[in-house]
Amino acid sequence: MNRTDVARMIDYTLLKPEATSADVAALVAQGAELGTYSVCVSPSMLPLDAPEALKVACVVGFPSGAVKPEIKAAEAARAVADGADEIDMVIDLALVKEGRVDDLEAEIRAVRDAVPAPRVLKVIIESAALTDDEIVAACRASQAAGADFVKTSTGFHPAGGASAHAVALMRATVGPDMGVKASGGIRDAQAAVAMIEAGASRLGVSATVAILDGLED
Repeated sequence: MNRTDVARMIDYTLLKPEATSADVAALVAQGAELGTYSVCVSPSMLPLDAPEALKVACVVGFPSGAVKPEIKAAEAARAVADGADEIDMVIDLALVKEGRVDDLEAEIRAVRDAVPAPRVLKVIIESAALTDDEIVAACRASQAAGADFVKTSTGFHPAGGASAHAVALMRATVGPDMGVKASGGIRDAQAAVAMIEAGASRLGVSATVAILDGLED
C-alpha cells in the first residue's frame, strides 16, 4: 500500500478537549497538504475553512455516548448545518450491554434521520469495551438503521482502541457494502496496514504524519 492510497483513507483527527481554533486550522492545512480524505473535529470547531477536496467530519455524543437520542440527533443536525459532510456518533453502550438492540437501532436511526444522504453517518461502537457477540449486535443494529460505517473506537475509552480482530469481525458482520472505520491507537504504518488488511476502509488517526512517513510513495 502506498502513501497516497493510505492518505485517502484517513480521517485526520483532532479531538483533544484543549485543542484551539489555531490547532484545528493547522490540522486542516496539513490534511490538505498530505491528501487525507477528511479532517475530524469537535462540534464547537465548526464551521471550518477547508478546501473543497477535504471532507469535514464531526463527532456527536462524544466521547461517552451516554446522551439521549434526541440530543444526539440535534447535535448532528447542527453539525450538518455548520458544514459537516460526515458525522461520527457514539452509541449508548448501555443499550448493547443490556441487550436492548431495538432501542440501539432506534437511537442510530434518529441520528440517521438528522443526517440525510449524501452526508455520511459512522457509528462508533467502542469495540474494545464489547464482547464479540456485542460487537456483532451493534454492527447489525447500525446496518439496519441505515448507517454508512461502523467504527471501532473513540480513542478515549480505557478499554483501548482498535484491534485487527475487532475490525475483521466487524467486516465479516456487515459484509462488503458497508464501511468499517478503524480508530484508536493507530500510530504507525504497520498498525495502519494491519487494520486495512483486516477489513478497514477508513482510518481515524491523529498520527497521520508518522503513518505516512512509514509508507512508500
